[in-house]
Amino acid sequence: MLDSSLKSIRDMREALDEKKISSRELAEEYLKNIRSRDGEIKAYITVTEEGALKQADEAQKLIDAGEQKPLTGIPLAIKDNICTEGVRTTCASKMLEDFIPPYNATVMQKLDSQGIVMLGKTSMDEFAMGGSTQTSAFAKTRNPYNTDCVPGGSSGGSAAAVAADLCAAALGSDTGGSIRQPSSFCGVVGIKPTYSRVSRFGLVAFASSFDQIGPIAKSSADCGVILNQICGFDMHDGTSSKNEVPDFNAKIGQPLKGMKIALPAEFYAAGIDDEIKASVLSAAEKYKELGAELIDCSMPSLKYAIPAYYLISSAEAASNLSRYDGIKYGHRAKDADSYEELIKHSRSEGFGDEVKRRILLGNYALSSGYYDAYYGKAMALRQVIRDEYDEIFAKCDAILTPTTPAVAYRPEEQVSDPVKMYQADICTVTVNIAGLPAISTPCGYNAQGMPIGMSIIGKRFDEQTVIQLADAYEQTFTPIAPKL
Repeated sequence: MLDSSLKSIRDMREALDEKKISSRELAEEYLKNIRSRDGEIKAYITVTEEGALKQADEAQKLIDAGEQKPLTGIPLAIKDNICTEGVRTTCASKMLEDFIPPYNATVMQKLDSQGIVMLGKTSMDEFAMGGSTQTSAFAKTRNPYNTDCVPGGSSGGSAAAVAADLCAAALGSDTGGSIRQPSSFCGVVGIKPTYSRVSRFGLVAFASSFDQIGPIAKSSADCGVILNQICGFDMHDGTSSKNEVPDFNAKIGQPLKGMKIALPAEFYAAGIDDEIKASVLSAAEKYKELGAELIDCSMPSLKYAIPAYYLISSAEAASNLSRYDGIKYGHRAKDADSYEELIKHSRSEGFGDEVKRRILLGNYALSSGYYDAYYGKAMALRQVIRDEYDEIFAKCDAILTPTTPAVAYRPEEQVSDPVKMYQADICTVTVNIAGLPAISTPCGYNAQGMPIGMSIIGKRFDEQTVIQLADAYEQTFTPIAPKL
């Protein structure tokens, strides 16, 4: 059983450095948890036990030599759409069931240079398309707080693994809320950095102008520790920022007096569960007690955010996924008498229903007869949403909203209704549309004991303030661990 004193990456760093536990012992504790619990949770698609123990031994050599870094020996899980050299990367799709990348994603290069221990690759919605991790072709993950419920998605495997103590922390990716929404459902903390903060090289693309890699952990400070190591310019990613990478935890503990926090009325309107609304507004009052000023404001474009997001992201997905044709790599159909049949059968067999749905929607929106009517208008709305955020941030330091309109649900309640699933992203997609940083942290539990999350949205490249605010609230809040 994992020592209860090892609650954070900082605790683990101290225990490892002071030789209270070895890197191998720490890895073995998590691997033991995976063996005993993951049969029910199904957080992992691939567990790399042999590789993890080898990495743990290498990490121990660094620690013994006094050459350790902040993440040396820390056991992490990696979402299965991030390329890992020599380790299967499936995107939870039959299309890439046997794909073994010949290279590492940039974030993996950075983490490997730290001497991390990779426990395995976590389940997700196929090609990151979904909000439940039930579109996975291999492991339909369950929520550690109630295994009859979904963990959220698309980074549901990563969030569930953190919540169930199947890793110390994990990497996820966020296209329209895919880090924050499952973090909220699973009662953990997840941050989506500013678009361009983290290199996307080696992240299997869904929607290239939205996708961003980020950490999921037990606390905002732990997220900051990981973020410090994975950010920075990358010559392999033309969209990555050359902005200086600060210490994202530098503002933790600083007083909130004089800070202004916006509460956009539309995020607290009809459609948001009453228990969620009450928990987030209670957190807002706590910030007021800590010295912050609450500012009421409006974001009228929120009602258009879902159609704008799904039109743009599906158009980009249709383009990105056109490379999977059964010829260069990926699933290849066996029964085909022509080039056209090979592509048709390979894609029909390799992709699941949700991926096909978005490819069809994206191609429709980009077709010559409908481009201006749909894609063009969605792009215009994208600018309107960015402008509204700019107006709010001209007067405020951060924005506080619910992360999700409802708590985790049973699969049969929404998975069969794609439109209902899409509407569930209403609280998260505008952040990706505008390229802003945002964190989700637990702020309560409903009557059934399911976690409730709140989101703190910051100005571009101001992850420090986002983490500062999240940590300030976390110091006043006692989370409840799932009963496994």
